[in-house]
Amino acid sequence: MARADSRVMALIGNGAQSEFQALAFYRLVGIREVRLFDVDPAATAKLVRNLDAIPELAGLRVVHAGSVGEACRGADIVTTVTADKRNAVILTPPMIEPGMHLNAVGGDCPGKTELHADILRMPNARVVVEYEPQSRIEGEIQQVGVTFPVLEFAQLVRCEARARLHDTDVTIFDSVGFALEDYSALRFLHALLSEQQLGRRQIDLVPELANPKDLFGGTLGCPKAAGRSRVRRSA
Repeated sequence: MARADSRVMALIGNGAQSEFQALAFYRLVGIREVRLFDVDPAATAKLVRNLDAIPELAGLRVVHAGSVGEACRGADIVTTVTADKRNAVILTPPMIEPGMHLNAVGGDCPGKTELHADILRMPNARVVVEYEPQSRIEGEIQQVGVTFPVLEFAQLVRCEARARLHDTDVTIFDSVGFALEDYSALRFLHALLSEQQLGRRQIDLVPELANPKDLFGGTLGCPKAAGRSRVRRSA
């Protein structure tokens, strides 16, 4: 959905998911500069520390922004992954530039949004959702009418539609997540375990972390991120 030449991403919200977002866009899209902002400076410091610990990210320029607007200015992609369970207005129309791709991740339940509704209504905006019936209730599009036009991600995968028609389009991925993605991730994990012939392993589905915003730190073996699990399941 983003332009092929996208290299700069604003990452608004530097909590539990932020490292995964930075890694994915670096590896798969080619982002080489990430601009960070969070209302909690400790969350940003945690993100910087974890990114610095990954040698392959040596080519990633990390910029601390003083505000959401500063982070977005000149960015090709804006990822919002905040946690407030309310109709927040993280992005407003003046922050949006022609050609941007908005990766709206944080809105994931009724009454929880991140984008000003007028962004969705912009003439050059094209909105993609994962599963339309669910997104109408839980996504950014809960703010607009039931006839508001959207594309489903599956249509893009099947080459039945294109999200971006012009370089000046503003593409919006209204991501809330749904069960098929969880099931696919578990199938992938099961296949890896079978391939390595590791047999049955215990995994923490609901870990108790010393820092809930540092989900990624545990994969790096960071003591501050370690905790104990309340729920364990066999894989």
